[in-house]
Amino acid sequence: MELARLKVDLIVAGATPGARAAQQATSTIPIVAVAMGDPVGDGLVASLARPGGNITGVSLLTAELSGKRLDLLAQLVRSMPRVAILMNPDNPVHGLFLEQTRVAAQKLGAQVQPLEARNPKGIEVGFEAAARERAAGLIVFDDPVLWSHRKRIVVLAAQRRLPAVYGYREFADDGGLVSYGPDRVDHYRRSAAYVDKILRGAKPADLPVEQPTKFDLVINTKTAKALGLTIPRSVFEQADQVIQ
Repeated sequence: MELARLKVDLIVAGATPGARAAQQATSTIPIVAVAMGDPVGDGLVASLARPGGNITGVSLLTAELSGKRLDLLAQLVRSMPRVAILMNPDNPVHGLFLEQTRVAAQKLGAQVQPLEARNPKGIEVGFEAAARERAAGLIVFDDPVLWSHRKRIVVLAAQRRLPAVYGYREFADDGGLVSYGPDRVDHYRRSAAYVDKILRGAKPADLPVEQPTKFDLVINTKTAKALGLTIPRSVFEQADQVIQ
């Protein structure tokens, strides 16, 4: 990584892949990682309370949210024998996301169909496979690549008439049906506090990794209407924002 060669004072890395790349590049330059999935399981830190190395930051805890997102989808779709999962196999945390989604799906009697997408072509192929196997709904895992192509993903979901639940609220803003997860923008704001502390002399090893305590549910009623879905009152009552 060029930043390591430049001997900068600190590196801010986005998501698990970015944090891992930074960690592989340097063991001495402090790293503030934003939106990590499973920092302990991925070997980025020794523990959340005492990271122990040169990385600290904010965890999205999205793996633990997999069951909640599947439950939301089940409440929106009357029958869900098969649910498609759009994931990036190059994202190390997606294996954990998929495992926890499978466990939650078994309780609902649903089959999970993983759709691996590393790039735009993979996204297109994934939606074709979901349509071919008649998936009743879709969950899109949190990932920088998938987030960067969110508008295309939302369009494809609409074209395939596939109800979808996303982690980032930007998907719902761009026409996605439902999003549920922590606020990404707030995470970057919180990460600024880490940067300030480290530049003032604190060590990443001693700064606990933060975890989100609030998760936002955003519902796009225009998309629900286009899909012919009726949002249950119980889901509306949980919503933090409703897009008309």
